[in-house]
Order: sequence, then C-alpha cells, then structure tokens
Amino acid sequence: MKIRAQTAMVFHLDKCIGCHTCSIACKNIWTDRHGTEYMWWNNVETKPGTGYPTLWEDQGKYRGGWEKRGKSVRLRLHSRMEGLANIFYNPFLPSLDDYYEPWSYRYSDLTNAPAGDDQPVARPVSMVTGREMKIEAGPNWDDDLGGSGIYAAGDFNLATLTTEERKQLFLLDRLVFFHLPRICNHCLNPGCVAACPTGAIYKRGEDGIVLVSQEKCRAWRMCVSGCPYKKVYFNWKTGKSEKCILCYPRQETCQAPACFHSCVGRIRYLGTLLYDAEGIEQCAARPDNDLVEAQRELILDPGDSLVRQKAREDGVHEAIIEAARKSPVYRFVKEWRLALPLHPEVRTLPMLFYVPPLLPVAATMEKGRYELGGEPCGDPSTERLPIRYFAAIFSAGNEELVREAYRKLHAVRLHRRRETVGDIPKEVVQRALEEARSTPQEAEAIYRMTSLATFAERHVVPPFFREMSIEATADPAERKETTGVGFCRPPKRGW
Repeated sequence: MKIRAQTAMVFHLDKCIGCHTCSIACKNIWTDRHGTEYMWWNNVETKPGTGYPTLWEDQGKYRGGWEKRGKSVRLRLHSRMEGLANIFYNPFLPSLDDYYEPWSYRYSDLTNAPAGDDQPVARPVSMVTGREMKIEAGPNWDDDLGGSGIYAAGDFNLATLTTEERKQLFLLDRLVFFHLPRICNHCLNPGCVAACPTGAIYKRGEDGIVLVSQEKCRAWRMCVSGCPYKKVYFNWKTGKSEKCILCYPRQETCQAPACFHSCVGRIRYLGTLLYDAEGIEQCAARPDNDLVEAQRELILDPGDSLVRQKAREDGVHEAIIEAARKSPVYRFVKEWRLALPLHPEVRTLPMLFYVPPLLPVAATMEKGRYELGGEPCGDPSTERLPIRYFAAIFSAGNEELVREAYRKLHAVRLHRRRETVGDIPKEVVQRALEEARSTPQEAEAIYRMTSLATFAERHVVPPFFREMSIEATADPAERKETTGVGFCRPPKRGW
C-alpha cells in the first residue's frame, strides 16, 4: 500500500441553477488571452443535450480514456507504435466546429452607420480570422433546451433508453432538463498524461492536480484526444495545450478555486482524499458495473489510525491528513455514498464526483387534486428522466448505485419535511430511512452539509507547503526562517 493525498471535488446537481457564474469567473481569470477565446475550463451543460464540445461523450468518435484488456487496461487512443505512426497526424481530434468559432461584433457598424430608415446592426466577426461569419454554435448552445427535440435528441446517453422511454421523455408534460457543470477531473489515472508523447502533462505528487508544462509541450495534441472529458484545449496562438489548473495559485494562499468561490448555488465542495496509489491499475481494470465500488474502495478512511500511521510513513504531512479527516468530499463519496463519478467506464478514475439531481416529479391532476403517485414528495422511480439515463452518465450502467443515492436523498427530503412541516407520518419517514440504510442523524448531517454548511465547511483547502519546497531548493545562504505551518495558514515569512 502506498498512500497519497488527492484534492477532490463534489458538485451537488440539485443546487445548480445554471447561471454560469462559475464559467465567467474562470474565463476572466484564466482564458481571456488571445488564442484562448474558445476555451472554457469551466462550462455548464444542459442535460439531456449534446454538450461541449459536441458529443464529447462519444468515445467511438474521439477515443478518449482507457479500455479493459484482460486483467489490465490499455489507452483507447493508440498503442505506442500507433502513436508514433500518427504523431504528425491525429485523426481523433475535435475540430473547431465541434467547439465553436469564437466571435465578437463589429460595433463600428452601429456607431458609424449613416442616417437612414433602417436600423443598423453589428455584424458578427470571427475572433480567429477577423472575417464576417454566421453564428452556428456556442459554448452553451443547448442551454435550457434540454427537453427539446433538437438538442436533447442528440444526447449520447439516450442510446441506453428504450424507444418508449425516449418517446415519453419528449412529451410536452414531461419536458425536463438539469445542469451539469464540468471542469477537469484531475483523474487518478489520467488519459491525457498517458497520451502525451513528450511528457509535458504531469500529476503533482503533493495534491494530484494535473498540469501542462508550457516549456515541454510540442503541440502534438494527443492529450486532447486522450482526455475522454475533452478538458484539454489547444491554444492556436501559442501552439501549446492548456487546461484547468484547479486554481492552485489560489489554493496555495488558502483560497478556494475561483469557480468554487463564485458559485451562486453553493453546489461545490472541495476536500482532500487519501488513496492507495498501488491499487490504481487493479481498480481501473475492474468490470464496468463494479468500477464505482472499486474507486470507493481505493479511497481510505482518514479517521483510521492504521491509515493515518501509514500515511505519515509515506510522507503525507499531519496537516494534510487532518484536512482529509474534515473533507466534505469523503463524506459525500465514501461515507454517505451519494456522489458518483462522471462516466467511470472511461477508467480514468475521476476525482470530481456528482450528487445526481432529484428532478421535479411527474404528477397528475385527479378530480381537481394534484396527485404525486401516492408517495409523499413523489417517487424517485417515476421521475421524468429514467434511472437508466443517470446510470449511463454516473455509474457505467449500474442502476442500483443510482437508486441507492436517490433512496437516501428522498429519505432526507421526507425527514426534513416532517421536521419543518409535520405533515408526513413518522412511520413513512422511518420506512424511507430503513430502505435507504440511513438514520435520522445521518439524514440531518446530509441536510446540514447540503443546505447550511459554511464556506469553510464546504471548502476544506489543505496546506500546500510551498514554502517548505522553496526552502528545500533555495541557496543555503539565501534561506529564510519559516514558521510552523498550521491548518491552511500561510507562514509569516519565507515565501
């Protein structure tokens, strides 16, 4: 066993309102440069929908991630020899049309227009070529149109549904969508790192954040194809690949990443996980329906004295172990079993998890009364999007894992309804908790973390100890005295 620390995240989809504040915060800080106009390190998609870039989930088209080969895994994109043969031509790259051609408007058409009977308009011009263009796509082109027959019908995950389920989904009284915010997953087994011919992409040992060395990058762009989530982008101006860096400069000063800090719905949780690095390959090679459980087994209990002792022996600092103990991510993923990874079947072991949304329930009007199918607060099994759809997104087709999460979320809803309104019988709540294998205490803890948690409880930023690494590499004559490092508290001197 080799214990490492990993910065991980949870997004609670029930709370996302699709405001794109996170995307704008990230854009303003990191991708407002020439050559990055089309990059959205953070984007918010509408589901059902085709996503950004278009159909990024179709690995038959892009060949991202890994595939199972016997008792091991193989990069889906290519073998070493295939990669060498295609090093000057990568046939599995998304084109600019799969993203969108970024544009601005020629406002001089308005300000310099002569007087006349017609209203002048500002014509769109490409930010790449500078020529006039027709706008045909954008980073959130299917925003809030997830129930439409135009965009939702192209959702790759709908292929798992039966013809009748697809037909029911597009009935007017069942139209529904939810928002899916996405950033780099900073995977334990990242496909982008394995696909890079020059070794320009690497995973930081102290926190697991995946970065691209701008000095080593040679623009082969294998990383773009190798990432199944398409969260590596090519800067056409500099000729280098770029991606989400999880705002590590902010975290090094004890601040949450910009998209986390600005989130209006407070859907985002950040924390540290301890995991067994020696079990990654074995975990990634498990069958599809067992991948989520295998990934949970890889995550270790930071409250276990034996785990803590082994972590110290492996060089994990006590303050980071303490941060892992306070991590909200561990509670959502391992303890409460509510959060699930995005498309685990690509076997990258993503470190961004999602709490699936409890969608508006499908109700009927009977004799002037609003009926919810006989179940208080509705029945998760009768929601407008089938369980099978969510299983295709979050559990590699394992529907029971999604049902388990929904049973617990539904039990929490009933528990709080009884506490606040009092119109649900005690035995109904008790039965729901028993079916969810939960308790009133756990339901209350989930409610508080979901609804009442403070900023510090939602974002447990671990100490990065950058001052220690600086001192270790500095000239002895220039070293400065440093103070002891507390829990995410920068030293007074020595930066």
